[in-house]
Amino acid sequence: MTTPVITRQRILDEARRWLGTPYRHQGSSLGIGCDCLGLVCGVWRAVYGCEPEAPGPYAADWADGNQSERLLEAAERHCGAAFGLAAAQPGDLIVLRWRPDQPARHIGILSGPDHFIHAYEQASVVQSALVPSWRRRVAAAYCFPGITD
Repeated sequence: MTTPVITRQRILDEARRWLGTPYRHQGSSLGIGCDCLGLVCGVWRAVYGCEPEAPGPYAADWADGNQSERLLEAAERHCGAAFGLAAAQPGDLIVLRWRPDQPARHIGILSGPDHFIHAYEQASVVQSALVPSWRRRVAAAYCFPGITD
């Protein structure tokens, strides 16, 4: 079996295919429905052939009371060490937290220096400007594994 060539452009092309997919909590189906994690899982599946692990159940609410950093821990397990937004490139994952005292609960794919693609609750997969209110919520960035460019 041939190992797929993983490029930032391939990741971005796949993420852009998901634009307009309706928001569905715990969904990960292109054109049918996904949440932010489902978007990343779906892009991962399309690029790598399968997901690295099943995410398990999780609450829809950013402030569900669970203080674990499951999202950051999973990103580090599968993508390696975290780095800051300043070093992130298009095609990298960005993980966000709503408040500094809360665990990270949102994830997207950087699509340019000032934009990212994510599933927006009560809407769809969108490309949003990385305005100051989003930028200050970025907890960490990660590179998809095996990037060749």
